[in-house]
Amino acid sequence: MKKDTYQNPLIERYTSREMSAIFSPDKKFTTWRELWIALAEAEKELGLDITQEQIDELKAHKDDINYEVARAREKEVRHDVMSHVYAYGVQCPKAKGIIHLGATSAYVGDNTDIIQIRAGLTLLKHKIADLLSRLSVFALENKDVPTLGFTHFQPAQLTTVGKRATLWMQDFYFDYLDVCQLIDSLMMLGVKGTTGTQASFLDLFDGDHEKVKELDRKVVKKMGFEKSIPVSGQTYTRKIDAKVLAVLSGIAQSAHKMTNDIRLLQHLKEVEEPFEKKQIGSSAMAYKRNPMRSERIASLSRFVMSNSMSPAMTSSTQWFERTLDDSANKRLVVPESFMAVDAVLDIAVNVCSGLVVYKEVIRRHVMDEIPFMATENIIMEAVKKGGDRQELHESIRVHSMEAGRQVKEFGRPNDLLERIAGDEMFGLTQEDVQKLTEPSDYIGRSVQQTEEFVDEYIRPVIEANRQYLGKDIDLKV
Repeated sequence: MKKDTYQNPLIERYTSREMSAIFSPDKKFTTWRELWIALAEAEKELGLDITQEQIDELKAHKDDINYEVARAREKEVRHDVMSHVYAYGVQCPKAKGIIHLGATSAYVGDNTDIIQIRAGLTLLKHKIADLLSRLSVFALENKDVPTLGFTHFQPAQLTTVGKRATLWMQDFYFDYLDVCQLIDSLMMLGVKGTTGTQASFLDLFDGDHEKVKELDRKVVKKMGFEKSIPVSGQTYTRKIDAKVLAVLSGIAQSAHKMTNDIRLLQHLKEVEEPFEKKQIGSSAMAYKRNPMRSERIASLSRFVMSNSMSPAMTSSTQWFERTLDDSANKRLVVPESFMAVDAVLDIAVNVCSGLVVYKEVIRRHVMDEIPFMATENIIMEAVKKGGDRQELHESIRVHSMEAGRQVKEFGRPNDLLERIAGDEMFGLTQEDVQKLTEPSDYIGRSVQQTEEFVDEYIRPVIEANRQYLGKDIDLKV
């Protein structure tokens, strides 16, 4: 491979072969030819003078695209669709006169875009399901491991490692629903003509409106769709592209949030992403175990989120029935966003399949903070033994401030519990106080919430996508 020109890192380093194939020239141009065949078949079925021999000739050359002929022609005519019409006609001399009959460029361009988008969304749907499956295993394995919750990245009430994972999962679950809804709602452009009026087809069928409507229905059905959009200019509304990118952006947001958490947890040495035996963490600092996969996810996610603005602007600036300032934009933004999200999900599956939990570190962090969290329970227990709630509260406040000072200013252990046990006002022994600081007593319904969420929401997704789960993800780099 020549190395003297730019190569797209999305292809070289990140995206899967499956997603790359969906947006490949072969997929694009064979779909063009499938659309021309479907159009010719439907026109023949509705009475136009098109022979089976012509259609058979088109079918015989559907997959052997003569790229060189098309490329040479495009240099002359500066029109990609007509260049491929010409190239197809070179291979199909008997049928060349009926290729693209009555159609405009958007017939092949826009319908192919929708077909590729649906295929890309379907692949992402399966990958989200796989990620949810891996995360559900992690969540259930760690559903009862108490850990510090954080608000403002400050220690807060306890949660569990598994419960926290359900927060990540729920975001991806919502993304899954969005993807499914979008797939179900996608419509082809259909057969609409140069300004969406179907005038050329009405002329072909001698003013027969019903045949023109049936032509649209037949082509759409032949291409595996249920409906075409009700009305259009020459193109389908670019609002569809904006909606698609919004959903892709949503997946990227979910992944970025999850990996932000993982990166912070790795800093705390509580949870780590997988680290391979020969992996190098730093070129200078050989001891380091950097969360590079999570960082890669964050980076690619940011790319997708920033891309989502482009189709929104394109949609808002289309002029009347057609303008071509969408074309170059779509060629870049849509495929590259799909490929970036595809890579994000593959890396996320890889990370979540091998997350390492350091339970002793987590417990140590919990025990450092739980004396403060237990104070309310301690007050209640002391009240039962005859104490005054207000006086106890004030005493706890004073002890807490001093214990905190000892930790922050002198680096000493948190001795709040010892201070309380030594204060006669509370009437509690050291043993009494210790019983009130069992972490599992402070996790609320974390275990039950984790189990219920997985059972009620995630298992149906897993079952619906069972055949697509569990594939090995071999990262390129």
